[in-house]
Amino acid sequence: MKKLFWVVIILILVSSCHSVKKYNEQITALHSVEDLHHDIDELYKQLKRHHPKLYQYISKSDLEFKFDSLKKSITKPATSREFYKKLAPVVTNVKQGHISVGSANKAFTKKEHKQLLKKKFEFYDLDFEYLENKLWIKSTRGKDSTIIGSEVVSIDGEPASKLVNTYKKRFASDGYNTTLYNRAVGKAFSNLYYRDKGYLDSLEITFKNKDSIFIKTFRRISKEEKKNKADSVSVKKAEPKKVSKAKKKANKLAKKKKRKANKKYGFISKRKHYTRNFSFIGKDSAVAFMKLRSFTNGKYKKFYKESFAKLDAVKTNYLVLDLRDNGGGRIAEIEKLYSYLTNIDYQFITESEVNSRIPFLKFFMSNTTPNSLKVLGGLLSPFVIVQNVLKVKKKDRKFYYKLKEAKIRQPNPLNYQGKLYVLINGNSFSASSLLSTHLKATKRATFVGEETGGAFNGCVAGIYKVYQLPSSKLKIRMGLMQIEAPYRQEPDGYGIKPDIELVPTVKDRNENIDTELEWVLTDIDQTK
Repeated sequence: MKKLFWVVIILILVSSCHSVKKYNEQITALHSVEDLHHDIDELYKQLKRHHPKLYQYISKSDLEFKFDSLKKSITKPATSREFYKKLAPVVTNVKQGHISVGSANKAFTKKEHKQLLKKKFEFYDLDFEYLENKLWIKSTRGKDSTIIGSEVVSIDGEPASKLVNTYKKRFASDGYNTTLYNRAVGKAFSNLYYRDKGYLDSLEITFKNKDSIFIKTFRRISKEEKKNKADSVSVKKAEPKKVSKAKKKANKLAKKKKRKANKKYGFISKRKHYTRNFSFIGKDSAVAFMKLRSFTNGKYKKFYKESFAKLDAVKTNYLVLDLRDNGGGRIAEIEKLYSYLTNIDYQFITESEVNSRIPFLKFFMSNTTPNSLKVLGGLLSPFVIVQNVLKVKKKDRKFYYKLKEAKIRQPNPLNYQGKLYVLINGNSFSASSLLSTHLKATKRATFVGEETGGAFNGCVAGIYKVYQLPSSKLKIRMGLMQIEAPYRQEPDGYGIKPDIELVPTVKDRNENIDTELEWVLTDIDQTK
């Protein structure tokens, strides 16, 4: 029995290594014109089969023309990465921000991945921002803070302006909105560069700071070597002192408390900051500030309960809700937050249009789903099908799934009734736009910043299907549910627009001025 166990393990490892090798060979090989055309047809077929709002922002004839033109433009064999660079811009014509095409990047075996974890690519320590038609270093998690505020002139000889303009064509906002592009290309620049270039060990960046031009090389360095180098020049460490039982117990309790706080606030270890933040500005607690970076990680219920209890206890008059660069997340979380911001009964979303009576089974059973999960899905499928059929209704030849957030809800007893300001920008997307739709439609808040990247009239998200194209192995990700609030605006295809339009400048950034927040605080002072 023991021998059989080890034989199975060895076979799994060999199979895994073989599949990684086969995949890497396939994505770097030249695919025939016929195979690439077939991939295009398969991608369009998947979109038509699963996306409920495929022709919301583009007509069927126009989209078919785009895909036909792409096929005609491919007249010679190409690698998967070359194909990605042609395919991604065409898919953006759907103008649905939750549809994305991934590039074909090298896969690694478990052993190689383990070795990679011992290294760090210095380039990924940089945080970029695109302002005034230039790419800047907004911040860095590395030790060299002198490059903060510097303009990126070129990367490995390619002008930054050319890279930015290229990358903007490879992703979409919702509808006809344009503010997302400048914000997203800066925030996601490292990821977009990786999709474009693949795995790199080093690269050179040319910077400009005032009148000074300089070049810096970013390498993939060993974390252990870096640590040993730091230790070699450090002062000799003192012998560890014996810790008492009482101290050990106190340390244990402190760690437990910290873990709970990390879950509540949504700690992001890579960046050493929290997803959810709450504080008071000034000494009299008259202005509260809530910064929400996303609606994804951590246990949010306790955070909102405690935060709004504090607002209620000190009778805070002004609340600033910061949704800038918030890319979205869980519907359940934004519905919970909204319950604290309204004092009337509400329906948070309408019933969601889907393209199937069994949308959750479609989401679960895809060609990218691991075989082990497919087996599990097969076993659970009778229950999933029954649940889906009970939740899905057909109306006017369309299917609608009723999520729990579509029920009529009451406001939370701790609901805040003071003055509310909401800070938004082009990176306020998906769930943060859905929340903003409610606050804008009910005239609950004053919006400051720029138009959101997410549409006022909702988006196709909720659950997703990831499909891998047969030859190129590129993956396309698409939402399966139309998620929208019971409010609409005309014309369709635009985001939530601010009452006070403000865009930060490079000068503001260099002087550490928060443009939008400063306007709010000035307005509050004048109101007082």
